[in-house]
Amino acid sequence: MKKHIKITEEPSLYDQLDQMDALDIVTNINNEDKKVAHAVEAVLPKVAELVDEIAPRFKKGGRLFYIGAGTSGRLGILDASEIPPTFGMPHERVIGLIAGGDIAIRKSVEFAEDDTEQAWKDLMEHNINTNDVLVGIAASGTTPYVLGGIADARKNGILTAGITNNPGSPLATDSDIAIEINVGPEFLTGSTRMKSGTSQKLVLNMISTAVMIRVGRVKGNKMVNMQLSNIKLVDRGTRYVMEELGLEYDEAEKALKKYGSVKAAIDALK
Repeated sequence: MKKHIKITEEPSLYDQLDQMDALDIVTNINNEDKKVAHAVEAVLPKVAELVDEIAPRFKKGGRLFYIGAGTSGRLGILDASEIPPTFGMPHERVIGLIAGGDIAIRKSVEFAEDDTEQAWKDLMEHNINTNDVLVGIAASGTTPYVLGGIADARKNGILTAGITNNPGSPLATDSDIAIEINVGPEFLTGSTRMKSGTSQKLVLNMISTAVMIRVGRVKGNKMVNMQLSNIKLVDRGTRYVMEELGLEYDEAEKALKKYGSVKAAIDALK
């Protein structure tokens, strides 16, 4: 059986990196990074398709799960962790899981990504069900932890998507919706925390932001449901209320603090 060719493992287009001066290194990295946005542009229809599948499930109380290992897992957790402060959603609505558990967020856990059964065990701790959507993230598209989770989810009737940087990889073929971002070989051969990771971050930003917009957590271009967790955000929210209702700063701040969010203040006073 022919082994899948991994673009993410192909040799860098650059050689003798250790002979370059600092400016050459960062310039060449930047030249490679310029390719990422174009690679993401090519998969926008698939990203939009996924958003259109998540949003109606989310409105009915469904959740969005991310699973991954290493950099991919950390990026999923990062995206999930930003949803409550940015959009005022409960933490349990978008959940990121990483092979090896929370300790793997900061430290590598040896061989955790090689367990094909652990992802489903992790997901079952959250009682994942058919109202939810599971997104597997793996630059290689071959990570056993992710593939096992995707396979088990599909067996149980859960919609799945795969974000990978190797077109035609097992993750792409095994997922209901395949987002295959071909960024080419990495500047540092095989270091998928670079272009591959950047492309994944861009796509995750799109997915979560678009879903939150579609489910009504944004008004106009404003984060009207953000958590008022620091002085900067209280000031931002106050200015939103001022703009919408024509109030003076002190009045707007008082209303914001009374009702707890920009949206609640506007709805109560408009």
